[in-house]
Amino acid sequence: MNTEKDFSPLTPNIVRALNDKLYEKRKVAALEIEKLVREFVAQNNSTQIRHVIQILASEFALSQHPHSRKGGLIGLAACSIALGKDSGLYLKELIEPVLTCFNDSDSRLRYYACEALYNIVKVARGAVLPHFNVLFDGLSKLAADPDPNVKSGSELLDRLLKDIVTESNKFDLVAFVPLLRERIYSNNQYARQFIISWILVLESVPDINLLDYLPEILDGLFQILGDSSKEIRRTCEVVLGEFLKEIKKTPSSVKFAEMANILVIHCQVSDESKLTNDLIQLTAMTWMREFIQLAGRVVLPYSSGILTAVLPCLSYDDRKKSTKEAASACNHSLMKLVTPEDDEDEEEAGSGDSPPREDSLPKTEGDTNDMLNASQESVGFSNICFFTPTSADRSQVTLDLDGIVQVLDRHLHDSSTGMMTRIAVLKWLYHLYIKTPRKMFRHTDSLFPMLLKTLSDESDEVILKDLEVLAEIASSPAGQTDSSGSCDNSDSKLELQVPEGAKAGPQTVVGSKVGDSSPSTPSMNSYFYKFMINLLKRFSLERKLLENRGAFIIRQLCLLLHAENIFHSMADILLKEEDLKFASTMVQTLNTILLTSAELFQLRNQLKDLRTQESCALFCCLYRSWCHNPVATVSLCFLTQNYRHAYDLIQKFGDLEVTVDFLMEVDKLVQLIESPIFTYLRLQLLDVENNPYLIKALYGLLMLLPQSQAFQLLSHRLRCVPNPELMRTVDESKYIESKTVGTKRPAYAHMDYNDLLQHFDRVQSKHLEVRHQRSGRADHPDRKLVL
Repeated sequence: MNTEKDFSPLTPNIVRALNDKLYEKRKVAALEIEKLVREFVAQNNSTQIRHVIQILASEFALSQHPHSRKGGLIGLAACSIALGKDSGLYLKELIEPVLTCFNDSDSRLRYYACEALYNIVKVARGAVLPHFNVLFDGLSKLAADPDPNVKSGSELLDRLLKDIVTESNKFDLVAFVPLLRERIYSNNQYARQFIISWILVLESVPDINLLDYLPEILDGLFQILGDSSKEIRRTCEVVLGEFLKEIKKTPSSVKFAEMANILVIHCQVSDESKLTNDLIQLTAMTWMREFIQLAGRVVLPYSSGILTAVLPCLSYDDRKKSTKEAASACNHSLMKLVTPEDDEDEEEAGSGDSPPREDSLPKTEGDTNDMLNASQESVGFSNICFFTPTSADRSQVTLDLDGIVQVLDRHLHDSSTGMMTRIAVLKWLYHLYIKTPRKMFRHTDSLFPMLLKTLSDESDEVILKDLEVLAEIASSPAGQTDSSGSCDNSDSKLELQVPEGAKAGPQTVVGSKVGDSSPSTPSMNSYFYKFMINLLKRFSLERKLLENRGAFIIRQLCLLLHAENIFHSMADILLKEEDLKFASTMVQTLNTILLTSAELFQLRNQLKDLRTQESCALFCCLYRSWCHNPVATVSLCFLTQNYRHAYDLIQKFGDLEVTVDFLMEVDKLVQLIESPIFTYLRLQLLDVENNPYLIKALYGLLMLLPQSQAFQLLSHRLRCVPNPELMRTVDESKYIESKTVGTKRPAYAHMDYNDLLQHFDRVQSKHLEVRHQRSGRADHPDRKLVL
């Protein structure tokens, strides 16, 4: 340094001592400077004070010589001590050169700079708050300093600043938040520790409302929550916990909209192998749960984004049990918010003058500005449905139905979707069809193919929920249209029934004429027939589905949509089926279900006696399709006690191509005759006089069978018939007169059995023709019975 330069009012001795390499000499110089400045203060000579500070800053603290810089730092600290309460007038000149030294390459000099600033701040106290940002910026760098002494010194200064901020009510939070938002994304552990500690302090100060600025730092907090340091994660958890407590206390002032995007993002884990991600996701999901419960129906417009985050978590295993439970709570709470009022069109909803609901938050002016706004710009499944805040006042809560359906549809299409997620998706669809049927039917055409495909799912529970959705679509009054699609091919319409309790609305049951008919009524809407057609088509294309799940699906549909509706419509459709082999297989499946399933008990009783016009119409409809399978037709006649017609049919079996499959079906029928279903039939064998055709029909089956176990079973049963001499046919008139009152059918129950027999012959001729065409010759060796 140039010793000849004029440094007045600093004396040459002070200048030399400040440049000395020994700390003790620099300390003596500092005491002289303190004494000098005190004199200027007493004289109120601010010009000389500024001149001294300027010399210490530019000529010493910012000097190229390291010892001069050290002297300058201790000199500036001495000035601050001398100024006392007046140091606030000169803080900018005092602080700036010291902060510059924070970037010095010499760790000792950085330590002295930290020490000097500590002394300056300690004297000035609250006067430093206007300069807080530059102090915080400098400290945030020292917090990550590699030298332990420097770091230790910065911690002392940090604690001092926190004390000052805590005891002051003049902290400028608005000016500080941008710096905090910038620094919070640091990846350095020490810097993160420094940031999180400051947020914790500011949150604890009653006069500082950091919650208003939480949207600006929440994402950074979740980033810090993923730090590898357990201590930092724990501190961050405490900070987030404090914020959440405050949110619960003052929900009306919370900016839910601006934070929803952040939660949606952090509810989704990009790297499941990273354990810290589990903590981030669980915390975000917990926040999401609280948001839904606190905001009530206000979140409905943004439910698509919430579902995007929540649904995948429902399929987590026990390793993420807490996250799964939180996601389930979110899903359940969100679903409860959807009500029938959401089915109203916007023009019908009015201007929003309706009284507030109990599950809505009390709204303030700020609330309407802070609502979420769901974006529907997502293109693929990997895209996140974000919320975007809107400043427009909205007095009417609008359900984001289109966005929800888009999310649900994507999850159904994604093959990697877990079972519990698929179940939740189907529960959502069912719930939406119940609560908002009119709006949901706008999406039915796009959802319908995927719902049908879901019937091939591996999980029975998924199939059950899927069937519930399809059943609701098929029976909802909102799905009724003037056009009935495929139903229009029929000249007459069948009134289908809905089981009692299944639908809330009134039901109309009228008779239909006997013969071909197609479902299309207010009870079952136009989608019902479409559903039945597509279901049978799916069974036709996927024979394994029919074999493995066909009976299960049809039985459940009988519970959901009334067995008569299912059987009548399927029989009507199968009557026009071009694939005769499939028609025969499907009839055999339906017949087995009809005769054996507990769900069909009521329908069996209805067909057993044919006492009503409706039951006769149903029998004729079933019969015409059952003709695709001769043995099934006979069993239907047994069920309906049409024993003479059964005998006439069996007589025609001699003209049919008797194959191994055919005899196997006869074998199964014999087994069914011995089952509880046909208890009444076996008891009627006691009344030989009034049931001659029953006995003759059973003997006809016996004659068809080879010497097999079924033959022995039926033969033994027929040997038990009492007084075999009475088996001969009595006079027809006597037979009719002698029938008991309990077995007489009403007048309209007498049907044209000749017409039914002719229909049977026509159907069997078609089957024979198709078989011959398929084999290329009438005596196909694979289908020939070998006895």
